[in-house]
Amino acid sequence: MRKLALIGAAMAMAAGIVATTARAEVTELNFGVISTEASVNQKKNWEPFLEAMSKAIGVKVNGFYASDYAGVIEAQRFNKVQIAWYGNKSGMEAVNRSQGEVFAQVVSRDGSEGYYSHVIVHADSPYTKLEDILKCDKTLDFGIGDPNSTSGFLVPTSYIFAAKNIDPKQCFKTVRNASHQANAMAVANKQVVAATNNSEDLQRLDKTAPEARKQIRIIWTSPIIPLDPIVWRKDLDPALKTKIYTFIMSYGRVGTPEEIKAAKQVLANLIWSPFHPSNDNQLLPIRILEANKSIMKIKGDDKLSDEQKQAQIAPLQEEIKKDQDLTAKAEHAPFVAKLAAFKEADKAGNQDELKKLIGEFAAAASQTPTN
Repeated sequence: MRKLALIGAAMAMAAGIVATTARAEVTELNFGVISTEASVNQKKNWEPFLEAMSKAIGVKVNGFYASDYAGVIEAQRFNKVQIAWYGNKSGMEAVNRSQGEVFAQVVSRDGSEGYYSHVIVHADSPYTKLEDILKCDKTLDFGIGDPNSTSGFLVPTSYIFAAKNIDPKQCFKTVRNASHQANAMAVANKQVVAATNNSEDLQRLDKTAPEARKQIRIIWTSPIIPLDPIVWRKDLDPALKTKIYTFIMSYGRVGTPEEIKAAKQVLANLIWSPFHPSNDNQLLPIRILEANKSIMKIKGDDKLSDEQKQAQIAPLQEEIKKDQDLTAKAEHAPFVAKLAAFKEADKAGNQDELKKLIGEFAAAASQTPTN
């Protein structure tokens, strides 16, 4: 028995050494960037940020630019990507099936923490309101977002099509999935009559293609959507998590005036201000929206009996109730009070208090249990 115990202890020690060694050998990380626009534009805007991150954490950080949102989600699932920028819908998918965990939230260049989904048409289009394009006589070409996009797909699908019991494929002549940028350019060039987009991407278009932006008019605006999450894999080395968290939250806030100015310019090119702390609770409104969309789809399915509909709707209603309860609980969590203190210190430019709070947030985030 003693011999077996010694063998077991030796094996456990060896496993620990292997794990420690594996973590010590992390020399590169991949940062996933969802495909909201052409990768050449994304690389131009993201590479300065990733270079600064590499320097700060002592590990080379490579940009990972997939052709669609699913490419980043799957890459994170198989640990080809360790940290990524997502929309809320794709972030939810990463949390659900890619060992993902939200730890930060982007902030708009104007300081707002939300954005809007839009339906856009050409500036000289005869269609002036949403109802004008929903005549559903299959004569209009429509551009919609990536299926994992929050503003390009989930929000318009929920608030427009599911709410009105409309199947886009039965309504329009063609429906094509594309990035925000591609859909905007398709509208500007009259390749489609209408398309989904969002307020952030239209800001980017003002900068990258101002003449095209002048050819676009908004005919529908959604309720406000929480801004995007930054998601890392739960199983990242805690020490590395601490370094990443400290860099993300300090960037554009802590340092010399020259360093802060340079960092803010890099973020401005991404249409952002310095990041805010966040967690998985950010996704709760999106989970509720997704469940409600499914319920509306089931209710509008004429192929199902009332009993079948209720059988499918009941578990979704339970999910909504659970997420609503979690939302109410989250509103009174200690995290919210600490976040408010962080924002106050940020507004005052109190670097000592910011450093203290960033350290506390980083310590808590790096200790999150893995599974």
